[in-house]
Amino acid sequence: MARHTISGKDWRRVRRLLPTRGPKADHRTFLNAVLWVSRTGAPWRDLPRRLGRWNTVWRRFRRWAGAGVWGRVLDALRDPDLSTLVLDSTVVRAHPHAAGAQKTNGPQALGRSRGGFGTKAHASVTGK
Repeated sequence: MARHTISGKDWRRVRRLLPTRGPKADHRTFLNAVLWVSRTGAPWRDLPRRLGRWNTVWRRFRRWAGAGVWGRVLDALRDPDLSTLVLDSTVVRAHPHAAGAQKTNGPQALGRSRGGFGTKAHASVTGK
């Protein structure tokens, strides 16, 4: 199995959650394209041709997002077992000149501490 493709086991779990109306294109190829973009971090325009035309895949991704398909899929696949919860955080440093910019978009969440000027990012994940 290729690194950026959905496995048979995962596909069987997901396919019943996908829309039955809409384009007749293969949902599995479409999901592989979305996984490829999310895992590589590449722009949509760099999507390999074997996964479809980038603009077609992107438009379908946006339609599904607007229709709430991704939220329903994630809710259905979410693991209700939270017995394993990992918390982590890291300090993100900012250049001292970042403090002087005009705050046109509201507060910037930057501050001074003993370690210097910056902010802190927190993450929590579950896993088996």
